[in-house]
Amino acid sequence: MRIVLVGPPGAGKGTQAAYLAKNLAIPHISTGDLFRANISQGTELGLKAKSYMDAGELVPDEVTIGMAKDRMEQPDAVNGFLLDGFPRNVAQAEALDAMLESESMKLDAVLDLEVPEDEVVKRIAGRRICRNDSAHVFHVTYSAPKTEGVCDACGGELYQRDDDSEETVRKRLEVYHTQTEPIIDYYKAQGLVVTITALGKVDEVTARAMEALRGDKAA
Repeated sequence: MRIVLVGPPGAGKGTQAAYLAKNLAIPHISTGDLFRANISQGTELGLKAKSYMDAGELVPDEVTIGMAKDRMEQPDAVNGFLLDGFPRNVAQAEALDAMLESESMKLDAVLDLEVPEDEVVKRIAGRRICRNDSAHVFHVTYSAPKTEGVCDACGGELYQRDDDSEETVRKRLEVYHTQTEPIIDYYKAQGLVVTITALGKVDEVTARAMEALRGDKAA
C-alpha cells in the first residue's frame, strides 16, 4: 500500500506511522528522517537543505520533494510506503501525484488522524522532559512523575520545552490549518481520504486505522 498520513501536531502521527508500517510491512518515510539522513550523508540535496536551515530559511519544496523521490525509489519501497510529514502542502501533493504518475503508480489512501484542538494543546503543553536525559518524558496528566518536577528515572529536573508552550502549540496549529490541512480537501476530491479519531490508547488507534485502511470507512 502507498499511504499518506496526515493530522495536526500532537495527533500521534509518528507513533502510529511506526506501528502501521510494521503491520503493513512497508517502510515508514518521515520528513525528519529524510532531512537527517541526507544531511548526515552529505548528499547534494542534504547540503542544499543545510544551507537554507543554517541561514534560518525554509527549505524549498523542490529540495524536500527530491529527497522524498530518492527515498521512494529505494528497493524496500517497491511494494509501498507510508509517508509521514510529506506532502506538507498542496504544491507538494501535486508534485507527489506527478511523481507517482510518471512511475505508473498511485496512492491507495490518505489516513487523516482527527484530534480536537483543545486535546492537541493538552497533549503537547503537558509534556515535561528530563534535563539529564531527553528520553525520559512525562506528562502532567497522562503519565505524571511521582514527585512534581522530578524525573522518576534519575531524579533530574523536569522542564517544558519552549516548543511545547501553549502559545507555540497554537501557532503550530495555525500553520497546520493554513498550509497542511488544505491537502485533505485536495485528496478528498480524489476519493482517497479516510478519517479516524486519534483519541484513545495507541493500540486502539492502530486497530481503528488498520480497519479503515482495509476499507471500513466507518472506522
